[in-house]
Amino acid sequence: MENIKFENCLKRVQKPARYIGNEFNSVHKEWNKERMTFAFGFPDVYEVAMSHLGMKILYHMLNEREDTVCERVFAPWDDMEQEMRREGIPLLSLESRHRIRDFDFLGFTLQYEMSYSNIVNMLDLAGIPLRAAERTLEDPFVCCGGPCAYHAEPLSDLVDFFILGEGEEVNHEIMDVYKEWKAKGGTREEYLEMVSGIQGIYVPSFYDVKYNSDGTIARFAPNRSCAPEKVKKRIITDLDHTYIPEKLIVPFMETVHDRIMLEIFRGCIRGCRFCQAGYIYRPVRERSVERLLEVAERAIAATGYEEMSMSSLSTSDYTKLQELTDGLLARTVEKKINLSLPSLRVDNFSMELMEKVQKVKKSGLTFAPEAGTQRLRDVINKNVLESDLLRTSKIAFGGGYNRMKLYFMLGLPTETQEDVYGIGDLAQKVIDVFYEIPKEERKGRSVSVTVSTSFFVPKPFTPFQWEPQAKIEEMEEKARSLKKYITNKKIVYNWHASDVSFLEEVFAKGDRRLGEVLISAQKLGCKFDGWTDFFSYEKWMQAFEENGIDPTFYAHRRLSYDEILPWDYADIGVSKEFLIKEHKRAYEGITTPSCREKCMGCGAAQFGRGVCFE
Repeated sequence: MENIKFENCLKRVQKPARYIGNEFNSVHKEWNKERMTFAFGFPDVYEVAMSHLGMKILYHMLNEREDTVCERVFAPWDDMEQEMRREGIPLLSLESRHRIRDFDFLGFTLQYEMSYSNIVNMLDLAGIPLRAAERTLEDPFVCCGGPCAYHAEPLSDLVDFFILGEGEEVNHEIMDVYKEWKAKGGTREEYLEMVSGIQGIYVPSFYDVKYNSDGTIARFAPNRSCAPEKVKKRIITDLDHTYIPEKLIVPFMETVHDRIMLEIFRGCIRGCRFCQAGYIYRPVRERSVERLLEVAERAIAATGYEEMSMSSLSTSDYTKLQELTDGLLARTVEKKINLSLPSLRVDNFSMELMEKVQKVKKSGLTFAPEAGTQRLRDVINKNVLESDLLRTSKIAFGGGYNRMKLYFMLGLPTETQEDVYGIGDLAQKVIDVFYEIPKEERKGRSVSVTVSTSFFVPKPFTPFQWEPQAKIEEMEEKARSLKKYITNKKIVYNWHASDVSFLEEVFAKGDRRLGEVLISAQKLGCKFDGWTDFFSYEKWMQAFEENGIDPTFYAHRRLSYDEILPWDYADIGVSKEFLIKEHKRAYEGITTPSCREKCMGCGAAQFGRGVCFE
């Protein structure tokens, strides 16, 4: 009956392809008493979730275990959720439409703080108790991984355990321990005690937090012997021999990133002081060209996609990029498969590289100078020059491009009005480069530069983690002044919502007192907060007020070097001492070289592989 009701719901929603499953290369396995069951959750809509490479890797990896069934579950869009709640249909898995509450595990990947309300909403829709302390043996263990799991204290009352780091090895260990625990017939707490012994596992209920009268943390410590003082992240040291799926799921509908994603390396050598990913994924570890070409050939044969994109934090930093692109083009051009090179830097863009990305299809060019003046780029350690951008623009425009996107941030530490206007000045200089090309070579083409700004969100595990965020009214004033300053119609300017950035900062640097705020917000209807269709600043402020929490405490307060931070339990390999040095260097305007130029002793060498030992 439940399945029939679900089928009937599909007739009344906008995009039923989000919920039907059975895509090419999806995995369907029989449920039996011997098999463990894992629901892999992505707290966003299907087309966003199915663009995430990490989810696909872990989904296929778990399903290759004979003793495990792994199925997917995503956040239903509002129309489908309304239908499900009206018909009394709980959250179901995509593959077999089993109730999510019937799984042994419900695992979420945390990619973005603004997805937290969706996690609460999905738990509620599944009929799983929201608070971990209220769950019984009849409920699944709720776990979370991904970049936000390094600091997810706002979710600590809702989640049984977190997985810090890369999941290919640790997920097997989690399942092996569960199998052992299940055979013994233990309690939920006994399983959590067993799994906490695995490196990379953080069980928040095994830690007590006490606060000072001013709201800062007075003490953060384990409350039992099985819990480590510091939870050290997991990384894969040898990417050539780690798991890569033979086949990838091909959705029936268009997704955000509708292409083959070829992960060429992990980590980043650059050390931009605002970039959390650049620190939590250290050290850099590359896949060999031979392995990547092998993976690419299999993916082409198994999917039929018309585009392949190289996945990394900085594609042009791959040491054998020329050899790799030559090898990929030999396999893609004849098949009319476009090769996309995202995450390119303006300081190592070349005519040769541009010609390669145009072999099949001319895609757009996007660069991220991040700041409008050299002084501020030095503060944030971007390590690119204005001349780099103008040189790159000349190459691109000379090669037939006439559109370019430039990304910047507003509200960076030490920013002045001159830095804000510098964004407009830099965009104008790019326009001027286009008109330096002889008129006959332009062939009637016009030029357009799109400038996009987001508001700076100081994140944990970066040198700017101690910084306050600019207030909403300050952020808006900066954006309005830049909008007014840009008068050239060939420059299109847009900016990210400041109230969303404010809430992102609150949860990026919040503590476990925010768990009840999340629950209150979900009851008020908060969900899909990264989507302008749904975000309600007023509802969030009501949720904070109901719980007696001042959100500005987390967003607008400058932290001190000696205070206990809510994320200090996590050991990412980069020391706090190094981050403090980088923070001080920022205010002195001193840049730090890339890891390949000089090792600055951040601490990542403890992992024993990658760029640290080249």
